[in-house]
Amino acid sequence: MFYSNLVTISRLERNPTVKSEIQSKAFNRSVPAGFLTYPISQAADITAFNATLIPVGDDQLPMLEQTNEIVRKINSLAGKPILNECRALLSNAPRLPSTDGKNKMSKTMGNTINLGASEKDIRTAVKSMYTDPNHLRVEDPGQVEGNVVFTYLDAFHPDTPYVAELKQQYQQGGLGDGTTKKILEDCLQTLIAPIR
Repeated sequence: MFYSNLVTISRLERNPTVKSEIQSKAFNRSVPAGFLTYPISQAADITAFNATLIPVGDDQLPMLEQTNEIVRKINSLAGKPILNECRALLSNAPRLPSTDGKNKMSKTMGNTINLGASEKDIRTAVKSMYTDPNHLRVEDPGQVEGNVVFTYLDAFHPDTPYVAELKQQYQQGGLGDGTTKKILEDCLQTLIAPIR
C-alpha cells in the first residue's frame, strides 16, 4: 500500500508489459485497479525478501525497472540505502511463444504446456505446435525462425549440438515436422515427468 503512494497512474500505464496486456484484454479504460497496480505488488514481493537477482522472462524487465524506481524513491526518502536494487536473471530462452505461435501463453486460450501436464496433454500440445507453413513435404527446405518446435528444442533439449544438426537438416530439407515434434515430445516428457 505504501509503494502505491510513490507511483503515479500514468507511470503504471506506461509500463510496456501492462500496456500490451491492457490492449490484448481490450480493457480500454475499464482496467481493474489490481491489474494496473500489479507491478507495485511485484515490487513488494521482491523487496520484502531483499531479493537482488530475479529469474524472469524478458517481458518482465519493465516490472523490474519499476521495482528499482520504487527502491530508489524509498532510499531517497529515507536518506540512506534501505532496499537493494534488483537485476534480471534471464535464461537462454527468455520468452517462450505459445504452442500455437500466435499469442502469449494463456491457460484460457489453451496454448500452454503446464508443469503438471499429463503425457497425453504434452503429446497433444506438441502435435498441435506451429511449425513452418511452407514446409509441406519432408524434402522441402524449412524455416527454423518462428518455428515453435525449434524454439522449444532450443530452450529444453539438453544436447545443443544435436539440435543444431536438426536445424541444419530441416533447413536443407529431409527432416519432417512429425520427426521434430516427436523429438520435442520425448524431451518434454522426460523433463516434466519428475515434476509431475
